[in-house]
Amino acid sequence: MKPFYILSILLIFCASGTKTSAQNTFKSSIPPYAVDKGDSMKVLVMNDIYVYPPQMYRNFSEDAKYQKMVRDVKKTLPYAKMIYTTLIETYEYIMTMPSEEERQKHLSRMESDLFKEYKPVLKKMSLSQGKLLIKLINRECNQTSFELVKAFLGSFRAGFWNIFAGMFGASLKSTWEPEGRDAATERIVEMVEMGLL
Repeated sequence: MKPFYILSILLIFCASGTKTSAQNTFKSSIPPYAVDKGDSMKVLVMNDIYVYPPQMYRNFSEDAKYQKMVRDVKKTLPYAKMIYTTLIETYEYIMTMPSEEERQKHLSRMESDLFKEYKPVLKKMSLSQGKLLIKLINRECNQTSFELVKAFLGSFRAGFWNIFAGMFGASLKSTWEPEGRDAATERIVEMVEMGLL
């Protein structure tokens, strides 16, 4: 049995019923030009650039692990970004509903729709990709998956899904540690975001 339920519950709390692309739009308060002593100049705001030393591997096994991590990040990072974007939209939408009963009905509809829509995709993910997705959600949303599920579906269901994830060696309470154990993965994520991988 594939552990797709671990991943699908993460999508349940934040879907709005429509597909949302995880595109970051950059809006700046800096005007497109500046005036200095009567002379106008074009202002260009650039994204941060990260420079890393080249990867050096002692053997084929280390290189294979690195390539697998790159593949897993490329597969799961778009879902983590989509969850963040949809989470914001869903929260804003359910706050416009006048009663708690309507909010719960909406979340129940979303849950059944999500199982239908994402079950085939999530079944194809491996357990290591599921664990990575849980951590990437923490990176993108700045909250653990457990906290997010608890906020939308309640403590009981969050506890249930965490126990279920535990049967496969995963935890919805996993956190992202970019300076510690996830430093190598953070480097890969940043490089994927910059389009270098």
